[in-house]
Amino acid sequence: MRIGDLAAETGVSVRSLRYYEEQGLLAADRTPSGQRVYGASALDRVRLVQQLFGAGLPSRTIVQLLPCVDAGVSTPESFALLVSERDRITAQLAELEAARDRLDEVIAITEHPTAEHCPALREPEAAAA
Repeated sequence: MRIGDLAAETGVSVRSLRYYEEQGLLAADRTPSGQRVYGASALDRVRLVQQLFGAGLPSRTIVQLLPCVDAGVSTPESFALLVSERDRITAQLAELEAARDRLDEVIAITEHPTAEHCPALREPEAAAA
Protein backbone atom coordinates (compact mmCIF):
# COMPACT_ATOMS: atom_id res chain seq x y z
CA MET A 1 0.00 0.00 0.00
CA ARG A 2 1.35 3.43 -0.91
CA ILE A 3 1.53 6.34 1.50
CA GLY A 4 -1.53 8.07 0.04
CA ASP A 5 -3.59 4.92 0.45
CA LEU A 6 -2.46 4.50 4.05
CA ALA A 7 -3.30 8.13 4.74
CA ALA A 8 -6.77 7.71 3.26
CA GLU A 9 -7.42 4.48 5.18
CA THR A 10 -6.34 5.87 8.55
CA GLY A 11 -7.34 9.52 8.23
CA VAL A 12 -3.78 10.55 9.02
CA SER A 13 -2.05 13.04 6.75
CA VAL A 14 0.77 11.99 4.46
CA ARG A 15 2.96 14.49 6.27
CA SER A 16 2.21 12.81 9.61
CA LEU A 17 3.02 9.39 8.17
CA ARG A 18 6.38 10.69 7.00
CA TYR A 19 6.95 12.09 10.50
CA TYR A 20 6.05 8.70 12.02
CA GLU A 21 8.64 7.05 9.82
CA GLU A 22 11.24 9.69 10.66
CA GLN A 23 10.63 9.14 14.38
CA GLY A 24 10.84 5.33 14.11
CA LEU A 25 7.13 4.82 14.79
CA LEU A 26 6.36 3.31 11.38
CA ALA A 27 8.46 1.37 8.90
CA ALA A 28 8.14 1.42 5.15
CA ASP A 29 9.76 -0.51 2.37
CA ARG A 30 10.91 1.42 -0.68
CA THR A 31 10.33 0.74 -4.34
CA PRO A 32 13.31 1.02 -6.68
CA SER A 33 12.15 4.57 -7.41
CA GLY A 34 12.14 5.41 -3.69
CA GLN A 35 8.39 5.45 -3.06
CA ARG A 36 7.19 4.23 0.31
CA VAL A 37 5.26 0.97 0.39
CA TYR A 38 3.53 -0.27 3.55
CA GLY A 39 2.32 -3.71 4.51
CA ALA A 40 -1.17 -4.42 5.84
CA SER A 41 0.14 -4.22 9.43
CA ALA A 42 0.82 -0.52 8.91
CA LEU A 43 -2.91 0.18 9.33
CA ASP A 44 -2.89 -1.21 12.87
CA ARG A 45 0.42 0.49 13.67
CA VAL A 46 -0.84 3.91 12.59
CA ARG A 47 -4.05 3.46 14.58
CA LEU A 48 -2.05 2.45 17.66
CA VAL A 49 0.27 5.42 17.30
CA GLN A 50 -2.75 7.71 16.99
CA GLN A 51 -4.25 6.24 20.17
CA LEU A 52 -1.00 6.76 22.06
CA PHE A 53 -0.71 10.34 20.79
CA GLY A 54 -4.34 10.84 21.83
CA ALA A 55 -3.41 9.62 25.32
CA GLY A 56 -0.88 12.44 25.51
CA LEU A 57 2.28 10.43 24.93
CA PRO A 58 5.10 12.10 23.00
CA SER A 59 6.73 10.28 20.09
CA ARG A 60 9.93 9.63 22.08
CA THR A 61 7.91 7.67 24.65
CA ILE A 62 5.92 5.80 22.01
CA VAL A 63 9.19 4.69 20.36
CA GLN A 64 10.29 3.23 23.69
CA LEU A 65 6.99 1.38 24.15
CA LEU A 66 6.65 -0.12 20.68
CA PRO A 67 9.10 -3.01 21.20
CA CYS A 68 6.99 -4.15 24.16
CA VAL A 69 3.83 -3.81 22.08
CA ASP A 70 5.42 -5.76 19.22
CA ALA A 71 6.57 -8.52 21.60
CA GLY A 72 3.25 -8.54 23.45
CA VAL A 73 4.92 -8.13 26.82
CA SER A 74 4.89 -5.63 29.63
CA THR A 75 8.15 -4.88 31.36
CA PRO A 76 8.81 -3.03 34.60
CA GLU A 77 10.45 -0.34 32.48
CA SER A 78 7.46 0.10 30.19
CA PHE A 79 5.14 0.20 33.21
CA ALA A 80 7.33 2.83 34.90
CA LEU A 81 7.41 4.85 31.69
CA LEU A 82 3.62 4.85 31.45
CA VAL A 83 3.26 5.84 35.10
CA SER A 84 5.80 8.63 34.58
CA GLU A 85 3.84 9.94 31.59
CA ARG A 86 0.62 9.82 33.58
CA ASP A 87 2.28 11.80 36.37
CA ARG A 88 3.53 14.36 33.82
CA ILE A 89 0.02 14.78 32.44
CA THR A 90 -1.42 15.06 35.96
CA ALA A 91 1.06 17.85 36.74
CA GLN A 92 0.09 19.63 33.51
CA LEU A 93 -3.57 19.35 34.49
CA ALA A 94 -2.83 20.92 37.88
CA GLU A 95 -1.01 23.79 36.16
CA LEU A 96 -3.93 24.29 33.77
CA GLU A 97 -6.43 24.24 36.64
CA ALA A 98 -4.38 26.86 38.50
CA ALA A 99 -4.27 29.02 35.36
CA ARG A 100 -8.03 28.64 34.93
CA ASP A 101 -8.58 29.64 38.56
CA ARG A 102 -6.45 32.76 38.08
CA LEU A 103 -8.40 33.59 34.93
CA ASP A 104 -11.68 33.13 36.83
CA GLU A 105 -10.42 35.69 39.37
CA VAL A 106 -9.59 38.16 36.61
CA ILE A 107 -13.02 37.61 35.04
CA ALA A 108 -14.71 38.20 38.39
CA ILE A 109 -12.78 41.43 38.89
CA THR A 110 -13.68 42.52 35.37
CA GLU A 111 -17.36 41.79 35.94
CA HIS A 112 -17.45 43.56 39.33
CA PRO A 113 -14.57 46.04 39.53
CA THR A 114 -13.75 47.51 42.91
CA ALA A 115 -11.50 50.36 43.98
CA GLU A 116 -9.06 47.79 45.32
CA HIS A 117 -8.46 46.37 41.85
CA CYS A 118 -9.26 49.33 39.61
CA PRO A 119 -7.39 52.63 40.17
CA ALA A 120 -9.99 54.57 38.14
CA LEU A 121 -12.59 53.80 40.81
CA ARG A 122 -10.52 55.14 43.72
CA GLU A 123 -11.35 58.41 45.42
CA PRO A 124 -8.85 61.14 44.54
CA GLU A 125 -7.69 61.63 48.14
CA ALA A 126 -7.60 57.85 48.79
CA ALA A 127 -5.33 57.44 45.79
CA ALA A 128 -2.90 60.06 47.15
CA ALA A 129 -2.79 58.49 50.61
